[in-house]
Amino acid sequence: MRDVASILPLSVEAVSFLVDGRRLIDGLSFAMPAGGLTVLLGPNGAGKSLTLRLCHGLLTPGEGRIHWAAGAEGRAKRHAMVFQKPIMLRRSVEANIAHALAAAGIAGPERRERSQAALARFGLSDRSEQAARLLSGGEQQRLAIARAWALRPELLFLDEPTSQLDPAATRQIEELLASLVAEGITVLMSTHDLGQARRLASRVLFLHRGNLIEDTAADAFFAGPQTPEARAFLAGELIW
Repeated sequence: MRDVASILPLSVEAVSFLVDGRRLIDGLSFAMPAGGLTVLLGPNGAGKSLTLRLCHGLLTPGEGRIHWAAGAEGRAKRHAMVFQKPIMLRRSVEANIAHALAAAGIAGPERRERSQAALARFGLSDRSEQAARLLSGGEQQRLAIARAWALRPELLFLDEPTSQLDPAATRQIEELLASLVAEGITVLMSTHDLGQARRLASRVLFLHRGNLIEDTAADAFFAGPQTPEARAFLAGELIW
């Protein structure tokens, strides 16, 4: 289906991230093969958002390395990130998608085709000329995902994508994410919503104080976490 070698697996090898001498991420190692939805779980301050930003290349590790199967060439066009609070340009809905495609070097005719396909795919065609910043919170998050999808990523990073949404909008986003995984897009997502993690995750990475302390299939994690920190987290207890 793709005319270039896959960028996956993504390999994170002994990665640490330090701020003022403090290790916010400490010796993190895991791999992201193709397929499925992996959820990053852990208490506030565990390092979930930092991990996503490091993997996406927004931050540089202080130690260790992050690399892709296909090397550096072209990788920026083949993974994308959606943030907790969508970043909307002061442009129309369609122009927000087109701008991301232009920045990725997609030429005019294809840019228009991809923009319209994304609008249709995510139910935003009737909003195409509306100012993106006037959309509801759920619509803005759908637009952010549509904009990422238009780039045709192999791997999609999402940072708490439904934390600011009502239950109906959350359900809609979850259905979209499940459909993206079914299409073959690999997802790495952080969430605080344990119900959401149970519904969506095929794998769980559990972080605590910048350390990865569990990496297991989601069913096994929820059935019997192996560490006291994970057991406390699932029980709703505060852990530090």
